Amino acid sequence: MGVGLPCLILRDTHGSFDTVLRMVSRQEDSPMKTDFLLAIKQLHSDKNLDDEVIFNAVERGMAAAVKRRYELPGNVIVTIDRYDGGMEVWSEQEVVEIEEDIADPDLQIELERARTTDPSVHIGSTLRIKHDIENVGGRIEAQTAKQVVLQALREAEREAVFANYSGEEGGIVSGDVQRVEPHQVIVELGDHTETVMPAQEQVRMERYRTGQRVKAIMVEVLRANKGPQIVISRSRPEFVRRLFELEVPEIMRGVVEIRGVAREAGHRTKIAVYSRQSGVDPVGSCIGMRAMRIQNIVNELHGERIDVIHWDPDPRRFVEHALSPAQILAVRIDPETNTAECAVPDMQLSLAIGREGQNARLAARLTGYRIDIKPQTVAERLQQEDRGPFAPQPELTIATEPPPEPQPVRAEPRVEPQVAASPPPPVEIAPVPTPAPAPEPEVVEEEPELEPALQAVEIAPAAQDDGQIRFAEDVLRREQEQQQQRDRRRRRPRYHESDEGLEDDPYAEYLEYEEDF
Repeated sequence: MGVGLPCLILRDTHGSFDTVLRMVSRQEDSPMKTDFLLAIKQLHSDKNLDDEVIFNAVERGMAAAVKRRYELPGNVIVTIDRYDGGMEVWSEQEVVEIEEDIADPDLQIELERARTTDPSVHIGSTLRIKHDIENVGGRIEAQTAKQVVLQALREAEREAVFANYSGEEGGIVSGDVQRVEPHQVIVELGDHTETVMPAQEQVRMERYRTGQRVKAIMVEVLRANKGPQIVISRSRPEFVRRLFELEVPEIMRGVVEIRGVAREAGHRTKIAVYSRQSGVDPVGSCIGMRAMRIQNIVNELHGERIDVIHWDPDPRRFVEHALSPAQILAVRIDPETNTAECAVPDMQLSLAIGREGQNARLAARLTGYRIDIKPQTVAERLQQEDRGPFAPQPELTIATEPPPEPQPVRAEPRVEPQVAASPPPPVEIAPVPTPAPAPEPEVVEEEPELEPALQAVEIAPAAQDDGQIRFAEDVLRREQEQQQQRDRRRRRPRYHESDEGLEDDPYAEYLEYEEDF
């Protein structure tokens, strides 16, 4: 049987049908077999499918074309040699006892008729007949086979995609935006696999455009009528967790552990970290030298603010850290209502709550407590009634964490002392007594007396580093200092009153910042 039709099918699959039409009528086997095997290799490289899958698809398409052309009875099977491209055509029918037992005349045959072809068959066996076919057909048969091959390759491609990405949920994928639709964004991965980012998995503050390179987390892989559907997301808290694992080597090695993430996509994220090894600062490891590590993550999230806080087994200290950068005076945990009552200075009440309650809301998600923030004056008034954050604290059961693992210390190589062959005998020298030195008089430095104005000033104790975040706090302090400097500046009036009315003062712009000098 010639191989012109398989070459036609495969070439037509690639779109170059006109070039192969002239080769169908040829009967030389060697050039066509070589071309057929080359087409198989081309499909293997283009669609990233196994050779056996492509051969099976072509065999199914050839069987459909042969059955349509010659109207062969039974189930037509085409086998293709994997080395030289030779083909064989077989038909199979089930053998039944009498004609009344035939349910499908195309697939079944009675025993007497079957024994005229093969005397060794019996009831229930399969009659297998080989057919010598030199020419399968022309354009119509090629189109029939082509549809079958394309459908088979499509199904194989879908199964390959599902097998590659099934079980990879939670991983980071990168791709290019192929098209932006009203309710979803189609992202194409590197292996020509399309993924879907629904509207609820997108960040509202971000705008996507065609050709843009995006990074997202794989949420799930679903089986659909049109093939496997891969859903990705950029708005879930797990996306920030995976970015930290990729950017911070200590998290990837397990030295630093992420204990919780609370996120409002596009606005702010709070992440709690804990060190499992002594001597390793978890917050500093995530921020990096000159904030390079966390800056890379912020750039990937398009400017989203990230607060890295220290996780603590004591829920009171953990709530205190979670409400950073606000200063917390006292925290009282009520286990029955799962509430954390916090007292803050009156001037920092809005800072602790945050814009539209964002800081308190993220802290509540991170800690798992319902946070009730009260100003200091209200908390002191409630203390008189044994209520509020300053009231006596009930006993709490704090989960004991395993002690941090000590850092491995590399043992220095031991140097053996060199022993001389025959050391000389030691010479004994009588010690000469030396007089003891006279004790020097102690000099007591008198503290300088402070002026009366300075004596009334109470020196504040040095701030203690209790593991709270410093990244967002420094930024906030810098903004407050700049605002205070702007408020202290006294602007001269740009206009002065004269007999003719208000006139422009040409020196007001130069004298605007005279206090700074």
